[in-house]
Amino acid sequence: MKLRALKIYIPRQIKRWLPTSLFGRSLLIIILPIALMQIAVTWVFFDAHWQTVTSRLSDGLAGDIAWAVESYQDDPTPDALARIAERAQNSMSLSIALSPNKALPEQRPSSLFAALDRSIDRALSEHLDVPFWFDTTRFPGYVDIRVLVHDEVLRIIAPRDRAYATQGHIFVLWMTVATLLLTAIAILFIRNQVRAIERLADAAEAFGKGGDVPDFKPYGAREVRRAAQAFLAMKTRILRHIEQRTAMLASVSHDLRTPLTRLKLELALAEPSKRLQAMKGDLAEMEHMIDEYLAFARGEGGEAVETVTLKDLIQEVSEGAARAGAVVTIDIDPEMTLAVRPGALKRALSNLVMNAAVHGEHVAVSARPTTAGGVEILVDDDGPGIPAEAYADAFRPFNRLDESRNQNDKGVGLGLAIARDVARGHGGEVTLDRSPMGGLRAIVRLPG
Repeated sequence: MKLRALKIYIPRQIKRWLPTSLFGRSLLIIILPIALMQIAVTWVFFDAHWQTVTSRLSDGLAGDIAWAVESYQDDPTPDALARIAERAQNSMSLSIALSPNKALPEQRPSSLFAALDRSIDRALSEHLDVPFWFDTTRFPGYVDIRVLVHDEVLRIIAPRDRAYATQGHIFVLWMTVATLLLTAIAILFIRNQVRAIERLADAAEAFGKGGDVPDFKPYGAREVRRAAQAFLAMKTRILRHIEQRTAMLASVSHDLRTPLTRLKLELALAEPSKRLQAMKGDLAEMEHMIDEYLAFARGEGGEAVETVTLKDLIQEVSEGAARAGAVVTIDIDPEMTLAVRPGALKRALSNLVMNAAVHGEHVAVSARPTTAGGVEILVDDDGPGIPAEAYADAFRPFNRLDESRNQNDKGVGLGLAIARDVARGHGGEVTLDRSPMGGLRAIVRLPG
């Protein structure tokens, strides 16, 4: 069980560090293998070539130094030292002289390339039986080596390229430049492909919110162009369907209103009576129900998107609730604006505010920005509310929830369904919650 839990835990930890965007993941797919390959090649180069060459060079240098030290030990005279120094300079490029110091330094300076120091130290330890000291950092192009011989310090200055391979940094530099160049090329190509997908996503999002994308054209990779062409074909079919439905609903509205108008005219010319008043009430209710049905079926899909001031729109919506006798308070920033379909949003908010006014005496409408850059509109009332388990059923068309809310004589149970349909048409959502005023709270979330 412990091993199985570990297998699940590790991938989740790794996923937290992985990029979430297509651009980041594509870049990771390309750059990670390149980086691993470059690291592997560099490692093999240093381990199999550079260190081997350095080790051999260090051995050769240590052997020459050992010859010089042994020669001086055999004849520690100034004349012998001069001959040894001349031969070492001419044949081995070594500068040999007695140091004025009579003792070796106590500490060795630390080098950036510790592997080099270890190679030289190993080689000198194998070839010399006397104490020694060396420094690879003091002179840029040389190595300072000191050996204790007959209570004197023999100082040897050797070229750096005699101690180790000095061209390794050039190889590393070329590997780094190649990696950066390949990365830059990968970024340019991947960014160009991802931009096509981003434009397709933006066009789909704009169309989903009711906007138009007339300048969108397919481009990019073949698969991306196919997806874009499929989106354009889908858009055309949806717009054609909306036009056909709008034309059909206009015809239905005309056909239904014609007999209603005749009936209203006949009732207006008839003699007043109690039965006549009841018939007028039934006719008004029928007209209201037809309007609700047509509004729900139409969905306000063909309206253009405009930028409106939210507070002005809410004040206009709240006038009907105030005329119905409710006390409406509005708490909205006057500078808050939204790009919406004004008629559709006005109808959705009117349904919510009027619903709150019918079931409560006080209605509060407020708005606040969301962390995602959108807007959250809150409609609260002090009515009886509805149980939390009935929130989902409240959005079902023709569901009036008579047990929880007061009966609305003119309602047909489409107010919340229309409000949610409008919000979703804008890319948002409508949810219900318990209001701080004791009744129901309707929350309309719209993107920025």
